[in-house]
Amino acid sequence: MPDDLIELEEEEHTSQLTTPTFRRILGLVKPHWRWMAGFLVAITFTASLDAMFTYINKNMIDQGIAQKSIPILIKYASYYGGLQVVQAVTVFIFIYLVGILGERIQYDIRRALFNHLQDLSLSYYSQNAVGRLMARVTSDSGRISSLMTWGTLDVTWAIVSIITSVIFMMILNWKLALIVFAIIPILLAIAINFRKKILVEFRKSRRANSKITGEYNQSIQGVRVVKALGREDENLREFSVITDDMFKASYRAAWLSALFLPTVQIVTAFALGAIVWYGGLQSVTARFSVGDIQAFVSYLTFMIWPVQDLARVYADIQNSIASAERIFKLLDTIPEVQNLSDAIDAETIQGAIEFDHVHFYYEDRKPILTDFTLKVKPGETIALVGPTGGGKTTIVNLLCRFYEPKEGLIRINGRNYTDYTLQSIHSRVGIVLQTPHLFSGSIRENIRYGQLDASNNDVEAAAKIAGAHDFILTFEKGYDQNVGEGGNLLSVGQKQLISLARAVLSKPEIFIMDEATSSVDTLTEALIQRGMEALMAGRTSFVIAHRLSTIRRADRIVVIQDGQIAEMGTHAELLKRRGHYYRLYTQQFKFEKEQAYDVAVPDTASVIK
Repeated sequence: MPDDLIELEEEEHTSQLTTPTFRRILGLVKPHWRWMAGFLVAITFTASLDAMFTYINKNMIDQGIAQKSIPILIKYASYYGGLQVVQAVTVFIFIYLVGILGERIQYDIRRALFNHLQDLSLSYYSQNAVGRLMARVTSDSGRISSLMTWGTLDVTWAIVSIITSVIFMMILNWKLALIVFAIIPILLAIAINFRKKILVEFRKSRRANSKITGEYNQSIQGVRVVKALGREDENLREFSVITDDMFKASYRAAWLSALFLPTVQIVTAFALGAIVWYGGLQSVTARFSVGDIQAFVSYLTFMIWPVQDLARVYADIQNSIASAERIFKLLDTIPEVQNLSDAIDAETIQGAIEFDHVHFYYEDRKPILTDFTLKVKPGETIALVGPTGGGKTTIVNLLCRFYEPKEGLIRINGRNYTDYTLQSIHSRVGIVLQTPHLFSGSIRENIRYGQLDASNNDVEAAAKIAGAHDFILTFEKGYDQNVGEGGNLLSVGQKQLISLARAVLSKPEIFIMDEATSSVDTLTEALIQRGMEALMAGRTSFVIAHRLSTIRRADRIVVIQDGQIAEMGTHAELLKRRGHYYRLYTQQFKFEKEQAYDVAVPDTASVIK
């Protein structure tokens, strides 16, 4: 598994709560402060009643049982029963409020994340794995919600239990209370020491778990390759090594956890022994009753369980803090491409397009485009060809303003396109990608995706232009057929035709085809080609082509090599020059003939006549 993903898991145990983080976490609760206030009141009242029940039990023993007084027993029993009803109501209230508050906080976080993710530039997604972003929206938001609800419940209940226990113990016998309080620092030291050791092993276990998750992911995604190469046994051996590491770390963590509780119980036993011994001596002189001893033991228990639970609560808080920091880091990410303060809405982008000495590179700063200059007339079809990595896709990404030039300008209608809002550019550009993406839902919903107010007739008309109508009707439900997740119930060609229909329906002013026919059969390619020609008519179009036979009708063919224009012209002009395009075309033509007829074709100019 990549080191950066493993380090991500490590943040869960190394992050510390800072004041800015704490303030931002509290800020998530601010819109729901009434719910939080009611929640805290209900918890405090519920936890306080536990101490009251113990005090009632003491009086029942001392005044009722010891004195054999039925009326007093009935009186305190009625108090006890009444308070139990009250506590049942408060328990219902705080559990209900926990659910409401948790869902509201999680909803706010997920909504903010979703909105921000849509605003981020493509460069952010190229640097961050999808799984990490999904974890922010799902598990991390859930952890913060849990921290602000159940975490708050644990902490508040523990604090109230300790405070009420201290108060009642001091009322009963302040000398014995001081003896009990002397045990608390010892218990805290033991808990902190065990917590450190357990978290070290837990960290190793999570690190191994991250590797296991990565191995699962790779093996499942590449299952065809694994089976084709017979890698099952080797993969199993590698997987066994990783799982063995996790087993050892988990075993040590479980062993330490099992040892922790008995250690606390032994120390607690000394405190209980001190209570019984001292209380027994005091009871001889009637200074301390049996009820007092029972109450002290109960109050000691109330004070001890938060200490026993310290390791779990601390780990949960650490995980939640790390989740909060990751979410805030994502929300603080500034989109690389964003509107200028005085950006205007472009009424149209059908005018001339100019790349003026454009330079561009990605994060590794390796030049992709160098001093790239190109002028495109309105309605012109430009075909971009060249070797992989030459910069073809980067050119159309810059045109769509998914990225912006590092140097130089891109002008639309004679104006720097950064003067226009992103929405006004994106909404007027239609794109069909090499790998089409469909969303879960019906075919009709996918075609209508970019034009939600389109009628059913408009959807079907767009499908007919794109060449998708006939195959759609072959489905049992027609346009209402479910495409599956990512369109996995359809073939690549069918997904491509639906993507083309979606572009047709949006009526773009600029149309882009990024190697849309490279992964389809010849028949589907012909359908896509007809749809493309219908869509490109009268529109400025950019076509990135793998199959050069599909771009012969382009107004200009631009050969891109090493981020620069190697040559440019029509199909016929470039063949006559016998340059880069000529070599690419003849090599591809020869390969296609050899594949079609299973014979060797001479590498001569005659093959293209």
